[in-house]
Amino acid sequence: MESHFSLTPATGSKLFQPTAGALAVQVPVVQFDENNATVLEIFGQHKELVSLPVVERQRPIGLISRHIFMSQMSKPYHRELYERKSCIAFMDKDPLIVEADTPIETLGALAVASGDKTLADGFIIVDQGQLAGLGAGLALMRELVAMQEEKNRQVMQSIDYASVIQRAMLSASRAAMTEALDDACLVWEPRDVVGGDFYHFEAHPGGWFAAVADCTGHGVPGAFLTLIASSALKQALELHGPHDPARLMRDVNRSMKRVLGQHGQSGKPSESDDGMDACFFWFDRATRTLTSSSAKMPLFLLVADGTEVLTIEGKRVGLGYVDTPDDMQWDNHSQHLAPGAMIFVCTDGVIDQIGGPKHIAFGKQRLRRTLLEHGKLAMPELGRVVMDIHAHYQGTQRRRDDICFFGVRLDAAHQDSQHGTQA
Repeated sequence: MESHFSLTPATGSKLFQPTAGALAVQVPVVQFDENNATVLEIFGQHKELVSLPVVERQRPIGLISRHIFMSQMSKPYHRELYERKSCIAFMDKDPLIVEADTPIETLGALAVASGDKTLADGFIIVDQGQLAGLGAGLALMRELVAMQEEKNRQVMQSIDYASVIQRAMLSASRAAMTEALDDACLVWEPRDVVGGDFYHFEAHPGGWFAAVADCTGHGVPGAFLTLIASSALKQALELHGPHDPARLMRDVNRSMKRVLGQHGQSGKPSESDDGMDACFFWFDRATRTLTSSSAKMPLFLLVADGTEVLTIEGKRVGLGYVDTPDDMQWDNHSQHLAPGAMIFVCTDGVIDQIGGPKHIAFGKQRLRRTLLEHGKLAMPELGRVVMDIHAHYQGTQRRRDDICFFGVRLDAAHQDSQHGTQA
């Protein structure tokens, strides 16, 4: 099936005329009664296509995400099972659909309300119910920024609103952590109003999963990237579950490179080179095993007797960058942890901060010493002590980066009472 489409907006880009129609890009479509073989063919012909609208007489009824579709079809026997079945099998039946004359501000609010999938997979734009094109979450972000550059007041209002959005995005993880863990600390402190660090936490019947990540930059650019990365992580968790952090790393890397167009293809220079450092980890309560995978972000373990801090460095390759291969493999590291052991993970805003009498970085050694000296404190108090020591070390130096860290002390008694299982 041969399809022809343009990567330029169908209605023409009008920077300061903020309507959804300016973001409409003509893309191939698939009829609702066609099968998954057709979908596979279209995605094969158009490598840059993020999502595929499903239409019935030019009226859109759903959206097929390349990431989800290709992940499903690559599973053993799924191609044989689903290739001849209707394309609606993997279709999102409730994508965001907006009229072309929808104001950009309204579209932004609708995109936030509809969830992370809109930012990752895009949204459908219609003209009196007929398909006008596909809009991209990244294009929407760029349009919002372009509009706001005209007036500084509008920029600041938007940044304040973005802070509300970013904090709302993180609030579910904080609430889940508070409910699941008895002795934990979580600090998220952007350098500016919004930031490029984020965290994620999920409680499961057999244990819990956590992630700490540091996206390129800080402020508004970093915050935009956290939305993309957080969405990619949530999709990977839905597809694969929490037990294999290295696999999640691979999936998030591919997803970020695809969304940002950072494949490093010969003759096609990328307009950006953004990505993130991260640490993903799963704790299994039954075996008391911590399984972690790290991309340029160390994980610190204070042993149960408080006499030693172990450092798990992970792989020195970040996620999503142009130079990071699509098929990059990260490794899992497993460690049995006794009751009373402590896990601590932080972004480089903690370690790289310049300060002290010699004007050098805070460093891992100073952080390890802080954990050793104050490791017997309750975790919330330890979090405050770490921030106080860090602020004192920074002194009059300018804050270099966002700060985010997560710490938890493993308490068998609490886990038994909370979940009714033996540790």
